Amino acid sequence: MTVHFRPPGGYVGDLIPFERDGRLWLFYLLDERRDPPTGMPWALASTEDFVSYTDHGVVLPSGGPDAADFDCYTGCVIDDGEQLHLFYTGHNPARRTAAGDLQVVCHATSDGDLTQWQRHPDHTFGAPAGYWPEDWRDPYVYRVTADEPWLMVLAARHIGQPERRGGVVARLTSTDLVTWQPTTPLWDPHRFITQECPEVFQWGDWWYLVYSEFSDAFQTRYRIAPGPEGPWSAPVRDSIDGRARYASKSVARDGRRFFVGWIATRQGDHDDGDWEWAGDLAVLEASQQADGTLGFGLPRELVDSFTDASNLRLEPIDGSAGTPGFGPSDGYAAWLGPMLADPCIVTLTLELTAGSGAFGLLLRTDDTAETGYELRLEPARNRIVFDRWPRGRTGPAQWQARGDVPHAVELERPCPLPAGAHTVQVLIDGSTCVAVVDDQVALTTRLYDHASGRIGLFTCDGPIDVTEMLVARRS
Repeated sequence: MTVHFRPPGGYVGDLIPFERDGRLWLFYLLDERRDPPTGMPWALASTEDFVSYTDHGVVLPSGGPDAADFDCYTGCVIDDGEQLHLFYTGHNPARRTAAGDLQVVCHATSDGDLTQWQRHPDHTFGAPAGYWPEDWRDPYVYRVTADEPWLMVLAARHIGQPERRGGVVARLTSTDLVTWQPTTPLWDPHRFITQECPEVFQWGDWWYLVYSEFSDAFQTRYRIAPGPEGPWSAPVRDSIDGRARYASKSVARDGRRFFVGWIATRQGDHDDGDWEWAGDLAVLEASQQADGTLGFGLPRELVDSFTDASNLRLEPIDGSAGTPGFGPSDGYAAWLGPMLADPCIVTLTLELTAGSGAFGLLLRTDDTAETGYELRLEPARNRIVFDRWPRGRTGPAQWQARGDVPHAVELERPCPLPAGAHTVQVLIDGSTCVAVVDDQVALTTRLYDHASGRIGLFTCDGPIDVTEMLVARRS
């Protein structure tokens, strides 16, 4: 039984989560990777616990080869108290300007059935003056209070600005959800090509703007403000995850907030393959600090579904000390356990001192702890990185290993690691790997080239005090 939802014959693209009566309805762009393309639809999966999913299939098909919504791209679903509204991006590669393909905002409604939608082509509209008509996408609709007009934010781009600094979160207003009037942008940071999949919500005393950075890093980031108009400030850790998880949007239920996105596949199903658009559905649960900063961990329902837990027995290699974690102050030590189950969650609890060096988990490693994957935590740099060996070769000679690459560069997250207690969780599910430190910092990746191997622990230039190391499976 896999953990991460993926529909038969397709891949999960941008998520549009919606809550009703305690159930979470996860609309998504269904990428079937057909050549030639046949138009992108919206599909739907639902869940109560992120453990089991119901696949509802396609709920908003392509509008057809001649329609403005041949491709139905990202948007939102809202309930105005009388009916449901679905706003989405329409795109057709046959409708072009000299600068590229047109993008428009489209509208559909439902009387309550989340699988049945009536299109309203006469409500379709494109970018107003001053914005590029080729970048006018991902509408998100909300209200500050129930008696105020509706607001729509979009991923847009100013005409006349440099490409990588023209991105803007455009904003419109409406009283009837049909006619929309441009107003001042919500956020105009003079950064990025554009801020994809924008989302605005209030949680307690804080307002949040979530967006996916489309240009430099391909990450989902967030900003915090004391009110709905900003000013929007960046927390120290302003990203949800690393490069592998994209287009995360959130949904609230019972005072909790879940961020749902997709884990990208890699071309050719290889560790060196380019990151691809779409993949598997994945979820993180947010926690909120007093200053508004968000932490991210695995939902407890998902963790609790791994009921078969046992202590890992680790054996030293290469003359390491018999006690796992008791490594030298000026060298490397490693301990190996059994073959890593799939799926599973590995949990390491430990204590760090001021002198603790780098340490981490070996994943799907061989009997020498040389070949496989490595999740490395570096207290001196306050970061977590993902590594593998071999990283690759440029030729047959010994010196032609890619030793000058310190780790998978796009798989690095800032992570506070002060002296004291810490918990590291790693969820393994086929080719997906999600690591979480202290329910605060998440780092997700793919594991393709080593499909199996042993679990292990290592230290470098200093010991750690291992409290417990568990592996939990699904019974």
